[in-house]
Amino acid sequence: MAKLKMIDHSGTTDKQRCGYVAIIGRPNVGKSTLLNHILGMKLSITSRKPQTTRHQILGVKTVEDIQTIYVDTPGIHQRRGTAINKYMNRAATSLLNDVDIILFVVQAKKWTEEDQAIIEKLHSVKCPVLLIVNKMDILDNKKQLLPLIQDLSVKLDFTEIIPVSALNGINIEILEDKVAALLPENVHFYPGDQVTDRSMRFLASEIIREKLIRELGQELPYTSTVNIDKYDEDENIVRIHATIFVESKGQKAIIIGKKGARIKSIGTKSREDIAKMIESKVYLNLWVKVREGWSNDERALRGLGYSE
Repeated sequence: MAKLKMIDHSGTTDKQRCGYVAIIGRPNVGKSTLLNHILGMKLSITSRKPQTTRHQILGVKTVEDIQTIYVDTPGIHQRRGTAINKYMNRAATSLLNDVDIILFVVQAKKWTEEDQAIIEKLHSVKCPVLLIVNKMDILDNKKQLLPLIQDLSVKLDFTEIIPVSALNGINIEILEDKVAALLPENVHFYPGDQVTDRSMRFLASEIIREKLIRELGQELPYTSTVNIDKYDEDENIVRIHATIFVESKGQKAIIIGKKGARIKSIGTKSREDIAKMIESKVYLNLWVKVREGWSNDERALRGLGYSE
């Protein structure tokens, strides 16, 4: 997983603020949707299926003297056994003591054992923790908010509790203002026009994986991953060759679909989104290969980009 660059606070000014903000929570509470809305662009892939995010995704937002470096993380979960699940939990929890602020995202009306397990991890952190109650739009009556917030407030000494709708943008500006006020004084760490530290190669693989997840059933996405074999930029077109790895011949057949219809659909949707992101024509060639047991093989994971 990506190691956060440490900010040197020694050269601070009384004008600029800059710091890291971790977005954590159990799977499928809307962490990536929240980051995308804050940035005003799609950086983290999203789907209705849990554990869509597998890596730390860094998103930088600079507005005048405020630079906020958000880190989207995989959902912290209790699903055990495989190396990929252990990797995702490490990616989500390893940065808790290295950031300036933590946004703990939960879902309105749905507190789970996984939420409670995260609370236990947060007892030892020293930075401000903001509880973000997402999906407030699902509440039948806004009068439900006050008792909900009162119930949640006893679980930890939160700096703030902010109800939001990441999907609809409700209270996002309030959240950003609270975060900005808590950021340390510091010179900006990234250029003002930089949005992420991830390469276009990585972002292209994530877009392909998103389309794969959305096309497939509940379990198959957990045993599939995408590797970019070639990413060549010409003057008028970007040529991408990518491989989708699965763990069995049956999974390969599902992805390819009848007469190749499903892989064609995944390829078309991926190419359109990648072209929109990089503002260039894209040629995309997808292959599907079987690599048995890759999701439970530490060496295979490192080879596929799941590195510490």
